[in-house]
Amino acid sequence: MSQSFNDSKPIFLQIKDRIEDQIVNNQLKENEQIPSTTQLVTFYKVNHLTVAKGINLLVEAGVIYKKRGVGMFVEEGAKELLIEERKKGFVDQFILPMMEEAQKLGISDNELSSLMKQLKGRERG
Repeated sequence: MSQSFNDSKPIFLQIKDRIEDQIVNNQLKENEQIPSTTQLVTFYKVNHLTVAKGINLLVEAGVIYKKRGVGMFVEEGAKELLIEERKKGFVDQFILPMMEEAQKLGISDNELSSLMKQLKGRERG
């Protein structure tokens, strides 16, 4: 896990995204404790409020829950919730713009499908 951040979005959102990635990739499982805010502050070398803001977004989204005096844990069904959200985002962010551009270029659905299969074949080979 990289400690560095980029300028593409606020650091608290990048921290949130990294925790979400760990859940989706099974590095953090349901009911498993996540690193404390203090551990994350030390690891990322950022302000406590920055980490807390990212964590609170995850709590509000129902991805993690807090046990007072114990810590924060991955919520039941968090992975499925995140995958569904990401699928919706994937369509809006990648598929729709790709289809719009393909239409502008006169690329048929069959051509587009063929291109995607070729690319997928290249990544396996």
